[in-house]
Amino acid sequence: MKYFLSVDMEGITGLPDYTFVSQSENNYEHSRKIMTDEANAIIGAAFKSGAREVLVNDSHSKMNNLLVEELHEDADLITGDLKPLSMVQNVDETFDGVMFAGYHARAGQPGVMSHSMTFSIRTIFIDDVEIGEIGFNSYVAGYFGVPVIFLAGDDCACREIEALIPGVVTAAVKESISRSAVKTLHPKKARALLAEKTAEAIAKKDSIKPLVPPATPTLRIEFTNYGQAEWAALMPGTRIIEGTTMVEFKAKDILEAYKAMLVMAELAYQTRYC
Repeated sequence: MKYFLSVDMEGITGLPDYTFVSQSENNYEHSRKIMTDEANAIIGAAFKSGAREVLVNDSHSKMNNLLVEELHEDADLITGDLKPLSMVQNVDETFDGVMFAGYHARAGQPGVMSHSMTFSIRTIFIDDVEIGEIGFNSYVAGYFGVPVIFLAGDDCACREIEALIPGVVTAAVKESISRSAVKTLHPKKARALLAEKTAEAIAKKDSIKPLVPPATPTLRIEFTNYGQAEWAALMPGTRIIEGTTMVEFKAKDILEAYKAMLVMAELAYQTRYC
């Protein structure tokens, strides 16, 4: 069996705010250790449950956060931030299941450090379905026929994926009090929970269905201001929906939609005066 593990940072145990997830802040180095330990808890449980291969994708910010020398030696790691499929780079039909760790709720929703890719994005739609990183990454896995079987993060992230994927196994390692305060498990207890829930997810993987995306999806991204929409709409094939800050792109498949989202987010970031 072969599994893919995408590890974000905002949903890691004990991390309440940006000072723990930004490379320029004092708490960041401490957070890298907790992040790596939690990845190892999941990887170890996967191998104990029969996995022959686990591919880990560092999925936070510059995507070079995991401590490679402390990562489980039997896992392979994708690290670095220029990836065509970003948080789900190298997912394909050869995997038996996808797992998310350290994930957070989408922009505009309750949850610790909730957002969708960048702070310029207010919301994302695929056709009429409102999604964030959880939904978009699940759609990409579903394009290849692979189910997302497990998510770890705060309670809001867990509820978000449960609404999208029936039967998915979740592990809430902390509860959101506000967007920058949490009630958290101790890291040792969290690692035990992660191992337990990973084993449970692998045991029931055959009953969890992939989140299959539309064949030719329409991507719509609502930005926080009109300047960001203008920048995003410089990408060929896009248009600003009149009277809104929403940019539309009709994609040939979900992979093109995902890449379009990444490009539009980067373009929108060029807006300096908000």
